[in-house]
Amino acid sequence: MQHAVGAPLPPHQPGQGPGTAWSPTAHHPGQPGVPQGTPPPPAPGFAAPPPPGAPHTHVPPPQPHLPPAPDVTGQVRMPPEVPAGRPGPAPAGGAPAPSITTLAVLLIGPAGAGKTSVAQYWAGHRRVPTAHISLDDVREWVRSGFADPQSGWNDNSEAQYRLARRTCGFAARNFLANGISCILDDAVFPDRPAVGLGGWKRHVGPGLLPVVLLPGLEIVLERNAQRSGNRRLTDEEVARIHGRMAGWYGSGLPIIDNSQLDVEGTARVLDEVLARSIASPPQW
Repeated sequence: MQHAVGAPLPPHQPGQGPGTAWSPTAHHPGQPGVPQGTPPPPAPGFAAPPPPGAPHTHVPPPQPHLPPAPDVTGQVRMPPEVPAGRPGPAPAGGAPAPSITTLAVLLIGPAGAGKTSVAQYWAGHRRVPTAHISLDDVREWVRSGFADPQSGWNDNSEAQYRLARRTCGFAARNFLANGISCILDDAVFPDRPAVGLGGWKRHVGPGLLPVVLLPGLEIVLERNAQRSGNRRLTDEEVARIHGRMAGWYGSGLPIIDNSQLDVEGTARVLDEVLARSIASPPQW
């Protein structure tokens, strides 16, 4: 008989009080031999109840073994830190196609050579995903305590340069391992080991393809005059850097004189140079 919620309890019936022992025969007829007051055996997978008078101890039920939850964050898993290898050979009978090849390129040149503009254009007009990594941008991540090389090259500015270069190399390897090409730019000097090619090769890998942009001095001075902030150098500093960059002639690295080329034209020549570098990598 059902009773509505809030209705008074039904009258007490004999044998149903709280002091009456549980009788299995009252609920399970046809099971002779089970004494009154004996609890039934525990169901499979559950612990037996403690005997009367024993202290109660909670025993948690066994937990099923569940597989680890899948990663649903959508983030790209970071690959092992493997240096970039050399680009694979071109298909038989076909010319190397840098526009569809995963590459790591290092664009070298003095201030005002157009490295950043060319790198950004080249990265943005390829048929495969490509990232642009500027060492100057990474150096300037340091806001308080930034060691500006224009204020003098010393142990602090060299340490921050090395740290930025290592950070760029780490980023480049992760991009490359995930199928994304990258082009880095830096004013690498041929006569200063601390800021030379060895560090880039160590941090990125032997597959890095260096290319030098070296327009004439008058072009570099004109472009530098259009800069602002700490990116703009004095004419004397620009001339000194440009003269040191001339040491790349005879180094075996490909050199592009983009004095008479706009950004788009320089990017086309860069593709031609990279095609030759893929077919016959420069020794450096």
